[in-house]
Amino acid sequence: MKKWIECIILLLVITIIFTGCSEKTEKKPDREFVKEEMEEEEVDPIMEKLEKMTIDEKIGQLVLVGLDGVELDDKTVELIESYYVGGFILFKKNINSVSQLVELTNSIKSINSKNTIPMFIGVDEEGGRVSRIPKEIIKTPKARDIGLIDDEHFSYEIGKILGNNLSLLGINMDFAPVLDIHSNSKNTVIGDRAFGSTSQIVSKHGLLVMNGIKDSHVIPVVKHFPGHGDTYMDSHVNLPVVNKTKEELEKLEFIPFKEAINNGADVVMIGHILLSNIDEEYPATLSKSLINDILREELKFDGVVVTDDMTMGAITKNFDIGSASVRSLKAGSDIVLVCFEHEKQLKVLNAIREAVNNNDISKDEIDKKVYRILKLKDKYNLKDNEIEVPNVIDVNNRTKELLDKYIK
Repeated sequence: MKKWIECIILLLVITIIFTGCSEKTEKKPDREFVKEEMEEEEVDPIMEKLEKMTIDEKIGQLVLVGLDGVELDDKTVELIESYYVGGFILFKKNINSVSQLVELTNSIKSINSKNTIPMFIGVDEEGGRVSRIPKEIIKTPKARDIGLIDDEHFSYEIGKILGNNLSLLGINMDFAPVLDIHSNSKNTVIGDRAFGSTSQIVSKHGLLVMNGIKDSHVIPVVKHFPGHGDTYMDSHVNLPVVNKTKEELEKLEFIPFKEAINNGADVVMIGHILLSNIDEEYPATLSKSLINDILREELKFDGVVVTDDMTMGAITKNFDIGSASVRSLKAGSDIVLVCFEHEKQLKVLNAIREAVNNNDISKDEIDKKVYRILKLKDKYNLKDNEIEVPNVIDVNNRTKELLDKYIK
């Protein structure tokens, strides 16, 4: 009887020990699960910023605009303070000297500092005949000459000079380099703006210039997808048509853009070009087939897509600019560029707002676009801080030294 009682006690002790071990074993996964949950709940600073924005602030980020003069006016201030535009593009008419340009970019940033999102301030600074910087600064060569020199160090350093010069002037975005292939000798709008007439030359030097600009902490914008090199019509005037098949485009025009995307392109500009064998109704800027299906899905581009200027003849002579801008955003673009005419800028902004209010563009889709834009601004650490006027002699010495070495 005594032994029987001792056996029962022993069994109870063993049961308690194993139950305790089991409880401890069960608690360990609980702690691991909590840790995993905490890791998953880490705050995304971009999303946090996005969630604090009003719908009007988000809509503003989808539009880049131009301005009329060499200093801010009431219309420009309204675009910043009331419409929260995401940035500005400057042209020759906005620039007459280094000191004036720095004052202008500082003014834009100062007004925008009341808003939470910093400004894009961009120009078309390709070198050669497409140059916006003040006359005091030595220009870089046209792309064709860069391609003919065919030296990797030279091309990269040209990109660094382009980016560095712009940064010293308060500019943080360069609508360059051109990745169009000059495959049509009758094409005047591209011509010597292209690095060459083969995909190899354009890819090689376009990517080197792109990386040089990027390494100067200025955002490069490769253009004009899907390729403007084989057109007769100038899209500033009317709508160019390209009758190539998709297979033909893949063997030539798409190649430099694909290479740029695979090598970290941040922004792609879409050109106003009708590719009749892909979308016979809408130019690339308005085409879901070109932007979403090919650029996004097939070429795997997940960066920011910006349109060419929506006030160009290719759009205004064939479409309503407000409806076209909405269509472009629905097709997959993130930013519409509206360079001229205040009335058209307001029309575009109001058309987008109406489309959002009518759920023609969903708020989720707006958030995806704005997230990409905010992520880009954060990547380049954009700030609305003012800068000092640079020493022009120092700026030019760097350019002169490079050109003297390669151009006799």
